[in-house]
Amino acid sequence: MQLTAQATRRTGIRDTDGMAVASFVLGLLGLLVLNVFLGPIAIVLATVALWRGTARRGRAFLGLGLGIADLVVLVAFMQADSTVSWSF
Repeated sequence: MQLTAQATRRTGIRDTDGMAVASFVLGLLGLLVLNVFLGPIAIVLATVALWRGTARRGRAFLGLGLGIADLVVLVAFMQADSTVSWSF
């Protein structure tokens, strides 16, 4: 008797869809706080979701763009303040 369920194709698709949504949310949140951490995480999640063939390609591309924007914003504020971090 088998007690654990086998992973199905649908489970894998749901996982990649979740990665796409998570990359979007983390990228959006990274514009406000902790962009040095959340930006790269959003980029990695979006890339993995796209590589695995997510059904939410638009959300994954938005997460990828927002992750890159997080790092661009961080670099811009670092240049303006001449510090490693930025504040309002």
